[in-house]
Amino acid sequence: MSKEYKIKCKVPNKSALDAMFRRLPSPIHRSPLAETYNYKVESDGFYFIDRLVDPKTASVALRVFIDAALLANKTIEISEL
Repeated sequence: MSKEYKIKCKVPNKSALDAMFRRLPSPIHRSPLAETYNYKVESDGFYFIDRLVDPKTASVALRVFIDAALLANKTIEISEL
């Protein structure tokens, strides 16, 4: 079970992406060992998947993506897939 999101936006530049990646929490939950979230940088924004393992960590990570998108764009579109 998981939740998938698409953040449609102009992808931030390389230095902004590097800064974003440094702010992301670890996607690995230790107990039990499982992936908390995953993502993909696409030509029209970000694809984000919450594995529903650790809601707190996944929400922090999703917020990092949203913040990065808003820094590079006046408006963004977020949809649950």
